[in-house]
Amino acid sequence: MPHRADPPESIVIIDDDESVRDALSGLFQSVGLETRSYGSVQAFLNSDQVGRAGCIVLDIRLPGRSGLEFQEALFESGAAQSVVLISAHVDVQMAVRAMKAGAIDVLTKPVREQDLLEAVNRALSEHRGRLQDAERDRKLQARHDTLTERERQILTLVASGLQNKQIADRAGITEATVKLHRSQVMRKMEAKSLPDLVRMADRLVLPSSKGDTLLN
Repeated sequence: MPHRADPPESIVIIDDDESVRDALSGLFQSVGLETRSYGSVQAFLNSDQVGRAGCIVLDIRLPGRSGLEFQEALFESGAAQSVVLISAHVDVQMAVRAMKAGAIDVLTKPVREQDLLEAVNRALSEHRGRLQDAERDRKLQARHDTLTERERQILTLVASGLQNKQIADRAGITEATVKLHRSQVMRKMEAKSLPDLVRMADRLVLPSSKGDTLLN
C-alpha cells in the first residue's frame, strides 16, 4: 500500500481588504505555496485550515479581534504556527509588542514582495522546526512511559547528578541493583551516553528527587 504524504502546509492570509488578499494569494501561488485567505480572525478559526497553517500572514488592524491580539493568543497557547504581521501603520510600540510575542517580522504596507517572501520562508522553517521538536518530545515521552516506577525514580536521581553509591543510599538498594536499573533506563530511553540521558531528562522536566518515596 503506498505511503500517504502529509498534506502540504498552507499560507494563511488574514486581511479585511479583499484586494490585498488577492494580491498576496497571487504572489504566494506564483512560487508554489498553497494559500488560503480570510477577511477576519473568526472566519479563519471557523475554517478547517487552523491545524494546517504553516505560516499566517496577519493584518494587525482587523474588525473584531485584532491581528495583534490573535497573534499574542497563538503565542501564549504554544501553537506551532508562525506569524508575519503586516499593517499600513506600524509604530515602534506595536512592533516591539509583536516581536515579544514571537512574530517572525512586522512589515509595513505596501509590502515589498521579496521582503514578504523571505519572512514567510523563515516562518515556514520555524514552523517545521517546532513540529519536529514536538514529534521528538512525543517519542521521548513514549519511551519514558515504558519505564517502571523504579526506573523513573533512578532516572530522576541520575539526572540530578548523583553517583551510583549515593543513589543506592538514597533508594535503600545495592549499587549492583542501581547499575542494573541504569542499564535498563539507558536501553529503554535509547540513550547513547550519560550526557545524552541527562539531556533527555531535562526535556522531560522530571520532578525533583527531593522527598521522593522510593519503592524497594
